[in-house]
Amino acid sequence: MSLMGSLYIGASGLQTSQNALNTTAHNLSNVDTPGYTRQQVQLSNRSYRTLSTDPRAVNNKQTGLGVNYSRVKYVRDYFLDKTYRRESGRSMFYEVSTGVLEEISSQLGELNGNAFQTTVEDLWTAVQELTKDPASSVTQGLLVQRASEFIERAGAIYDGFASYQDNLNVQIKQQVDKINQYGKQLVAINDSIRAIESGGIEHANDLQDIRNQILDELSQLANISYKTDLYGNVSVKIEGVDFVQGETCYEIGMQEDPNTGFYTPFWPQNAEYRVLADGTREYNIDGAEVFDMERTISSALNTDIGGLKAMLHARGDHRANYTDIQGDDYDYISQSVLMNIQGEFDQLIHNVVSRINDILMGASGVERGDLTIVKEDGTTETLTNVRYCAVESDGYLRDSDGIPLQMFTKKNTDCFTKVTGDDGKEYYVYNEENPSDLDSLYTVKNVQINELLMQEPSRLGFRLADGSEDQATADALKEAFTEEIYHLNPNVKKPTTFVDYYTDLVAQVGNSGYNFRSIYENQENAVESIENARQQVVGVSSDEELSNMIKFQNAYNASSRYINVISEMLEHIINTLGV
Repeated sequence: MSLMGSLYIGASGLQTSQNALNTTAHNLSNVDTPGYTRQQVQLSNRSYRTLSTDPRAVNNKQTGLGVNYSRVKYVRDYFLDKTYRRESGRSMFYEVSTGVLEEISSQLGELNGNAFQTTVEDLWTAVQELTKDPASSVTQGLLVQRASEFIERAGAIYDGFASYQDNLNVQIKQQVDKINQYGKQLVAINDSIRAIESGGIEHANDLQDIRNQILDELSQLANISYKTDLYGNVSVKIEGVDFVQGETCYEIGMQEDPNTGFYTPFWPQNAEYRVLADGTREYNIDGAEVFDMERTISSALNTDIGGLKAMLHARGDHRANYTDIQGDDYDYISQSVLMNIQGEFDQLIHNVVSRINDILMGASGVERGDLTIVKEDGTTETLTNVRYCAVESDGYLRDSDGIPLQMFTKKNTDCFTKVTGDDGKEYYVYNEENPSDLDSLYTVKNVQINELLMQEPSRLGFRLADGSEDQATADALKEAFTEEIYHLNPNVKKPTTFVDYYTDLVAQVGNSGYNFRSIYENQENAVESIENARQQVVGVSSDEELSNMIKFQNAYNASSRYINVISEMLEHIINTLGV
């Protein structure tokens, strides 16, 4: 090869070494960049020039034309990425669940010294004091005061639960908005990558890093699956439904419940709708929900993946009360951490309220049986198995209208209805609770202390018509607190008293929180292990890159010296020939 041609070999070395140094510097500058994948330089020979051929020789006589900077390798492990994204999503699910249980413990007041347990015990102490001296206005006043504190504190706790539900609801909307934003970004990045790589020469490695980082973050919010097509586009599915496909992002819609304000994520493309007069769409989202909330939460079924799903499960779809615990849908309610605690807590309040009221009604003369009444149109009707009593304005444990005194009353409906019997007498019929009518229930949100007793606790009296103390009723109230006939939920077989019920509820929250935290910590260890393995493939090692920098710098210097030598030789030849 001529000396002039040899200059091209040195020039290729300079160019290749410079490009390799640039790649190494790019790696070092992004050593702490989240989601960055190290870029590896791949060098290759340029084509050889054949000088002569000899069939008898092992090889032809050839001379090289230098080195070529062939490509930058972008290496990722598909299976590690897939495993990391699945397990990080599961870790986020249990992180959210753990945080919810910690917040519930805080709402109950067990962590900040303002425990509801004290309120329950104070009410129990007031009942015990009443049995010692039932006719005392002091013990009667203490009982009414403690009952009032019990309801007031219970209402504050339940309001805290409801407020936290609203807080989760806001977070759910924010997470859905973030998912939709990620989808739009993926579509834009797909377009950019396709435009850059369509020529088959350049590789959009940095854009692919951004896209992979988005997939990492998206996998923490929901259970995703994805694949890359021949053109470099990534398509994504959430819960098995297309989210990003080609140049389209199918954004998740939000349906707001008009009663609770709770949002439900759904797929607009899968929902039926009708166009209203103002041009807006009214969707029927049945069957189009993003998440099937009735599926059992299980790692084996991969139904415990994604922070958004955890928030939806924790929040539930309504504000639970004791009827949810006692109903046929408890298996569904039990999967919602917050609704389950709401229902169990409300059940405690309902049991205490209804039991005390029942005892006082029994003492005031209310009995159960059939009663024939005369309706407004003059016809008669027989009410079967109802609780009723005759109107007695001066009766025992009655108010001035003859209505039986109750410690607790409903806020929105009357406890008794006045009717006329077929015998011409007037009666009060107790309005039984109806699960389909929330205003008829003794729930935390619909119960209050009898205002008459708040103003005049001594109206309880606890003195019979003959002037003797009503010790039997006081003892019945005490016995109500010691009866082991209550259960936290249908799955708990252990019977408990009022006081122990709350203790068991707190223990259940603590145990559930411990279990969720244990699972979360195990998941964090698994995710960390997978991430370490992934970093062995994609991570940037500063020591390795510095070694490469020294290697390529030396290669650059060697090429420079080679060119200098060729240049000196040419100069010498020219000067010599010139002489």
